[in-house]
Amino acid sequence: MDPKIELHVHLEGTVRAPALLRIARRNDCELPATTEAELAELYEFRDFDHFIELWIMTTHAIRTEVDFREVVVDYAREAARHGAVYLEGIFTPAERVLTGASWDEVFTGFCDGAEAAEAETGVIVRLTPDIPRGFPVEVGIETAHYAVKYADRGVVGLGLGGLEAQHPPAPYAGAFRITKDAGLGSVPHAGEVAGPASIRDALDALGADRLRHGIRAVEDADLLAELADRGIVCDVCPVSNVRTGAVPSLAEHPLPQLLAAGVPCSISTDDPAMFATDLGADYLAAAELGLSAEAAFAAGLEGALCGDATRARIAAVGAARGWM
Repeated sequence: MDPKIELHVHLEGTVRAPALLRIARRNDCELPATTEAELAELYEFRDFDHFIELWIMTTHAIRTEVDFREVVVDYAREAARHGAVYLEGIFTPAERVLTGASWDEVFTGFCDGAEAAEAETGVIVRLTPDIPRGFPVEVGIETAHYAVKYADRGVVGLGLGGLEAQHPPAPYAGAFRITKDAGLGSVPHAGEVAGPASIRDALDALGADRLRHGIRAVEDADLLAELADRGIVCDVCPVSNVRTGAVPSLAEHPLPQLLAAGVPCSISTDDPAMFATDLGADYLAAAELGLSAEAAFAAGLEGALCGDATRARIAAVGAARGWM
């Protein structure tokens, strides 16, 4: 099995139906579905906004330090079965705080999970908390401060997610300055359901080191060339893009255009439990579009926010495979 790197996976969106139902019962939390079949039916998304609506309605069940730890370990086990050697897990602390957890409980739970996951599975897990677009700027600042506080426990970057078309990134620039000044990476979502202007704003206002998605850069030749010249890695999620309607079909996915322009592209699942996918399936979809496992691994290594020692460990896995 080819080794794999995953840089774009929302940990709350990795919870498979049996686990989500169990967690909801444990927390005495009502979900909009009560069986695995009902959840599968619920996850037939009309569009991206509908996906966000369902995300809020289901992930609110994940609300305790025990849950956070469990979510990370469970996904590392799954990813390991598909050859993952390194992953950067996204979590959204502000949403977890809304359901009753403290900021420290959220960060501690996910960081504990990352440590336990590596100890059990060998998969190296680093963390990148997300600010939800539309939340007050002060919430973004708080997220940034806690990201810096937990940098010595595996937090390596700050992200921005949610309703891209409705909320531009510029208001959150202050939060990203806090984390950039502390040496953490900037990894906002951009160019998924909004066009090149959204990507430009992420680069200019947030100092993006990497783009989560970035697929709509193909609509602007100058921007596409800039991403290639600067080596800005795009974390592409082929199955997710089809399931949310960001692209009409896999055959029409812009990944081949990104590759032809020389943009390095890593491959990820985004929210595998909600999109009925897994890391192996997304790598197969990418292969159909012309991206080899070796090239995806190389882009993942290039885009990873880990330190040099960890990067060397990951590179050694690729070298053992005969790559690089």
